[in-house]
Amino acid sequence: MGKVVTVAQQKGGSGKTTIAVNLAVEFHRRGLRVALLDTDPQGSLGRWFLSRREKLGAAGVEFSTASAWGVSYECEKLKKFADVVIVDTPPKVDADLRPALREADLVLVPVAASMVDLWATDGVFDLVGREGRRALIVLNRVKAGTRLGLEVAEAAASVGGVAEATLGQRVVYAETLGTGLGASDLRGVAAGEVSRLADEVLGLLL
Repeated sequence: MGKVVTVAQQKGGSGKTTIAVNLAVEFHRRGLRVALLDTDPQGSLGRWFLSRREKLGAAGVEFSTASAWGVSYECEKLKKFADVVIVDTPPKVDADLRPALREADLVLVPVAASMVDLWATDGVFDLVGREGRRALIVLNRVKAGTRLGLEVAEAAASVGGVAEATLGQRVVYAETLGTGLGASDLRGVAAGEVSRLADEVLGLLL
């Protein structure tokens, strides 16, 4: 049976879909069977999937959608053939998020380099705790060496586990997301960042 990674954060624009697709592409590149489950009505993940299939002929990953309360059923179905199921969630924290957390073997909480994003993790961590799940903060859009980045990293460490791997403030993440690709499809610093994050996530899952 496959493992489930849920990406959750109540603040919009924190990078949930960016992290979901980049991990999916990297896991697939490593030979894992990957499924994406989109529970966000905005449908960004679905648009990325269709763009990828159109561009490459085959997306290389499976894709499904579910309403909040259909998550458990879809996860059970997808876990039967996928090594990793990645669930993208809407930017809110309420009862609708609980099924996606309940199914998770690991919850990733993206935090862009701002204290506002960090404050928005409180509700997620509260629900994660109630469901007895593990959560890992992933610092996203980090500007190397900036004081704010360091302050956010220090504060993040005090509220939960923080991934050692971070994703930088790089145009390539937005560009690839818009064209159905991931950083791992290209060479460069971003691909290395995603690879390190994938190593860390797999280390916690396996």
